[in-house]
Amino acid sequence: MLQVKVLVVDDSSLMRRLISRLLEEDKSIKVIGTAADGLEALQLIKTLKPDVVSLDVEMPKLDGIATLRRMMVECPTPTVMLSAHTHEGARATMDALSAGAVDFVSKPSTSADLPRMVEDLKSKLKVAARVSLRRVVKTTPPPLPRPKTPLPPKPAQTPIRRKQVCGKIDLVVIGCSTGGPAALQQIIPYLPANLPAGVVVVQHIPVGFSKSMAEHLDKKSAITVRHAEEGDEVKPGQVLIAPAGFDLNFRPRGNGAIVTLSNQGQPLAPGGFRPSVDWVMKSAAEVYGCRALGVLLTGMGRDGAQGMLSIKEQGGPTIAEHESTCVVYGMPKAAIDLGAAQKIVPLPQIAQEIQAFF
Repeated sequence: MLQVKVLVVDDSSLMRRLISRLLEEDKSIKVIGTAADGLEALQLIKTLKPDVVSLDVEMPKLDGIATLRRMMVECPTPTVMLSAHTHEGARATMDALSAGAVDFVSKPSTSADLPRMVEDLKSKLKVAARVSLRRVVKTTPPPLPRPKTPLPPKPAQTPIRRKQVCGKIDLVVIGCSTGGPAALQQIIPYLPANLPAGVVVVQHIPVGFSKSMAEHLDKKSAITVRHAEEGDEVKPGQVLIAPAGFDLNFRPRGNGAIVTLSNQGQPLAPGGFRPSVDWVMKSAAEVYGCRALGVLLTGMGRDGAQGMLSIKEQGGPTIAEHESTCVVYGMPKAAIDLGAAQKIVPLPQIAQEIQAFF
């Protein structure tokens, strides 16, 4: 059995020892080295050539973000970040995902939570080790000044105008998991400020990180991006990020709808997610019918396939990301295999495909 070779980078000697020991309880993982700071990590990556790196965000000499940026130039290696469960830590994590990190785990607040964190880290390291970095490292638009103005479309991506059987699209639901935060930066900043529909994004992400993701995307985008709150109206020219830890539903109001949030802290079924792409897309299909557009991006597992099928069965259009650009070709594949995806499109073209419906 081939083992995944891991380099553990953390400024705490205790954390390095504990993480290494717990990781190696899994016989498919081999910790081939540890580093106490970014400079040491860069040297060891070049020497040891690990399959994947576990990288702490907060370190002396060279912090995790600076280390990651240098790594992607000098010795590109799939990386999973360890992030502090704070607002600043969450903001730094979004920067890391922009800079090329495949995924992240949240550091435990108590020692009792460490084993659970390492279990999460194990699965994410195994996934990251198989990832092609050309699908992760992206360039993103610069921050936009206020007031927001639409970005020009990407060159050589002329939208194909389609005749709408239903009349018009009032809601776009985008679902994603592993690789999603970086993928969203190839879509949301390229939507115009006057998009004639509301957008709701469902990203699998730990509690405490979805708000920073919304802030990060808002700074880069022409369209307004907000962290969804109870009772928010779904309206044109606005993206709502589903809060981590809540189920999100749509409730009709007037000619449109509002979002409702529920079940925070309630036990999840095995393999379940909160928010769930399936849950949100099924609610969209019920409330909006053929006026909903479903988009499914990179991610592990099957979440979103049944929800996308619900939208399609109501007559709404559906788009799945093409395998060639997925960090993990799980969720889009499940939807395609189910016959739920009408269009299969590489990531750089999805923003234009969305706009083609208006």
